Amino acid sequence: MRTHVLLFALLLGTGAEAFASGHGPVFGFATPVNSQGEWSFDAGMFGRNATFGSQLTARTMASYGFTPHLQFSLIAPALAQQGSLPMTMMSGGGEFQTNLAWRFHHQPNAIGSRFESTASVGLVVPGPQDNFGMFRGMRLAPGVSSWIATGVASRSHYLWIGGGLMRFAESQGDRRPNVYSTSFVYGYRPHAWRNDRPWDWRLFAEFSGEYVGLMERAGALMPGSDASQIFGGPTVLGIYKYFAISGGAQFPIYRDMGRLYPRERVRFAINVSYFLFSHSH
Repeated sequence: MRTHVLLFALLLGTGAEAFASGHGPVFGFATPVNSQGEWSFDAGMFGRNATFGSQLTARTMASYGFTPHLQFSLIAPALAQQGSLPMTMMSGGGEFQTNLAWRFHHQPNAIGSRFESTASVGLVVPGPQDNFGMFRGMRLAPGVSSWIATGVASRSHYLWIGGGLMRFAESQGDRRPNVYSTSFVYGYRPHAWRNDRPWDWRLFAEFSGEYVGLMERAGALMPGSDASQIFGGPTVLGIYKYFAISGGAQFPIYRDMGRLYPRERVRFAINVSYFLFSHSH
């Protein structure tokens, strides 16, 4: 059954990096990257409320555009509240991450409209904070994270689909589960908001699907440690000069959880971004 759910999520579509960016949606994969010579600094909070073991993560991200289509990012987290929840690429955890994003396809279709695709690969390194619940005492190892997204953007409409994979190495018989993620994002900029205003706002509907495989402890797979979920909900992005703020929430649409996990009620996030160009540009 869980395989069918994953296939459905992949067909539905497929979250930005594993962390929100001031250029796009909060939870979903998207194609925007920084301009050449542009720095961006993000700070945000990601929460996951569950029947027990809720989680709250503070994350910061610094990104730099080497070329108009190549961007490097470094993500640093801090777990304010830990929960024994399934891993996810979209809602944050205690892992440090690097991402190299390449917009390998860029096709302007009209004034203010473009069709483009972006791929990313990066390293995931466990953070210094202790694990919680079923993860306590687990030997941790680094992993890799990769995703790809494609879609169209115009002055009024935005549509992105994408998918990603997070995979970890084994350490003395312990291995964190593989995470397969998908997202579908639709954005709309109302006509009244397209005029010259101090703030430039966009509304998004974001849907995320994920499958978390079985965890491995002491060389054995742990029954009940896998999960399939689909979440959806509204988000908003506002841009003012060199600043951006985004936030929103997602609610469960489908859940097929292993017995070791609590049931999530809602995921929520808020993110603030600041953009800065280097003096050479």
